[in-house]
Amino acid sequence: MSRHPLIKWAQRSDKLFITVELPDAKNVKLNLEPEGKFFFSATSGANNVPYEIDIDLYDKVDVNESKASFMSRNICYLVKKAESKWWSRLLKQEGKPPVFIKVDWDKWIDEDEQDEKPGTDMDFGDIDFSKLNMGGGEDFDADAADINEGNFDVRGVLKIWNISVLFSSFYAC
Repeated sequence: MSRHPLIKWAQRSDKLFITVELPDAKNVKLNLEPEGKFFFSATSGANNVPYEIDIDLYDKVDVNESKASFMSRNICYLVKKAESKWWSRLLKQEGKPPVFIKVDWDKWIDEDEQDEKPGTDMDFGDIDFSKLNMGGGEDFDADAADINEGNFDVRGVLKIWNISVLFSSFYAC
């Protein structure tokens, strides 16, 4: 009896990312059909335990434009969709997916975020940083933190540190 490896998936409008988590996979076989039939089998471990997946993807795929990459801990598939559109789920069958299929949150992007470039959401708008009481306002003295000149002032360093904390908190959001 075959076991099921963990499957993680994510999508874009034109492609699927399917990752089969199976360390040291051997005898890997993959069959992808245009109708969306996805078959995977391999063995793993010292006892060559058989693993197998046989699923029907939500819609049709372009087999010729799809690719596979084999690594020591997993097998990654880039599956090209036949039509460029978002799927509501990975599988054709409705209802709760099998327990071995999970969303790959590391690769997931929402449909409305697909065309955004990383870092384009850094518009600070009308924020007046001098009113946040974080330092760096009108009374900021750049020379106060000049260590090389011997004019070291802890308050100036704290002001600079507060500004860097403020900016890093915006980047973390």
